[in-house]
Amino acid sequence: MKVAIVHDYLNEFGGAERVLEALCEIYPKAPIYTAFYKEGSAAHERFKKKKIITSWAQNVPFFASYLHSPLRFLAPKIWNSFSSQLADYDLVITSASWYVTKGLTQRGLRPGLLPSSRQAQGQALGRPVEICYCHTPPRYLYGYKTARDYKKNPIINAYAVFINHFIRMYDFEAAQRVDWFVANSKEVAARINKFYRRDSKVIYPPVDVNRFQRPVTSDQKNNKSSNLTLAAGYFLAVSRLAGAKNVDLIVEVCKNLNLPLKVVGVGRDEGRLRKEAESTSVEILGEVDDRQLVKLYQNCRAVIFAASEEDFGIVPVEAMAAGKPVIALAEGGVLETVIDGKTGVYFSPATAGSLTLAINNFIDLEKKGYFDPEFIRKHAQKFSKERFKREILKFVEGKVK
Repeated sequence: MKVAIVHDYLNEFGGAERVLEALCEIYPKAPIYTAFYKEGSAAHERFKKKKIITSWAQNVPFFASYLHSPLRFLAPKIWNSFSSQLADYDLVITSASWYVTKGLTQRGLRPGLLPSSRQAQGQALGRPVEICYCHTPPRYLYGYKTARDYKKNPIINAYAVFINHFIRMYDFEAAQRVDWFVANSKEVAARINKFYRRDSKVIYPPVDVNRFQRPVTSDQKNNKSSNLTLAAGYFLAVSRLAGAKNVDLIVEVCKNLNLPLKVVGVGRDEGRLRKEAESTSVEILGEVDDRQLVKLYQNCRAVIFAASEEDFGIVPVEAMAAGKPVIALAEGGVLETVIDGKTGVYFSPATAGSLTLAINNFIDLEKKGYFDPEFIRKHAQKFSKERFKREILKFVEGKVK
């Protein structure tokens, strides 16, 4: 079977790119089609041995920088250029959160067909089957917080409201051309059903849980950590430093409580957060390598995760893979991964008062030995990369004859 993999763009290495990496391991001969591929980026290092086919826009100076804002309406022109090339494959798997990275192989088919009928009509015309692994319908189109708060600027907001109306229409129509949807969480499956009126199969993203594990000491096994050890431990936040992640809230609360906090990540808010953290208990580490990140997870007291309506949330699973509990905002996909009182605690809403109460609650439960590292690690295994590969292969085998 001849397979192609399509991904939005490659300029960073995050949760979506981990999915792409696992798909490439399942189908090692499949080329990657993508709009942009940024040399020197973290993504470039991870995928440099793969055959990567970029769009014509790769060679247009500055185009990629503006495609997410004023020029986003031009994105369909990029992906239309791939349609004829993708027609040569038996199966196209799209890894998508962008509004144009789906419905690429079935253009011109009669709309409103059931998936089985759409697939049959497409195959009769010699077109490949398209399976879309959807990270989320575009957040900015449907009222979810994003890294960039364009609503603060009234001129940009007016333009966005106007152009997004037409983009939503295109997004809905493109979603109808997909043969089968796979969602990365029940949260995203509900969005697919709400905005696209399509059903989907939930297959959680791959997490390389084994790399975060280390032998459990006898004290950890018996939950006999001393008060001195607890007091000395630091809290950890791992995130892009941008609006919807609410890292500023975590920094504010830990400063007020004088609790040691280490923050890993980069983003548009990094400079501001560094200034806020000066001469406090908070340390902004910026970008760290994989080995450093594993050590930070393994040696922290707990991970604090405050992202708004997160699509899935790989960070909480990585923390649990290291045997560490999670203090999490009770929204989005994290509700499907963290067990309240066993692998972490929840807080809601996203306010300083609510997070403060949750941290104090966590400390009380921690002293009582509620968080068993072995149980937490075992729970994280449910989200392993091996499990992801098995479920994807089983799904594909059931849909592609």
